[in-house]
Amino acid sequence: MMKYKSKILLIILLISSFAAFGGAQLIYFTATSKDGNVILEWKALSETNLDYYLVERANSSGNFIPLARVEPRADKTYEFIDQTAFKSADAVYTYQLKIVDKDGSVSYSSKVSVAHSVSSVKRTWGSIKALFR
Repeated sequence: MMKYKSKILLIILLISSFAAFGGAQLIYFTATSKDGNVILEWKALSETNLDYYLVERANSSGNFIPLARVEPRADKTYEFIDQTAFKSADAVYTYQLKIVDKDGSVSYSSKVSVAHSVSSVKRTWGSIKALFR
């Protein structure tokens, strides 16, 4: 009887570890710094009534700005490479997913943060590009 109860508890813990947000139930949402870019990866367990994801990054004032719209995929596995995270050395960037359903309702994933270091060349190039925006 005790073995049976522990298996049920383990199943409940596994199910509750998945985060449900509107039309998407996410298994994971991660951010890593690699080769001068920030790589976001997420996987959904299910997507019901999902229209699209909007990848957002917090700016210096803490407000989230949109970076990219990501359409649902059959395998529910996603990767977004933020090639614009280069303005400061050893910066911490915070990201979230805006989850938009087909009925127009909106929800948000949990936030993920990543410490991101870039070369001085890329940081300088990013500053030059910013002057011409």
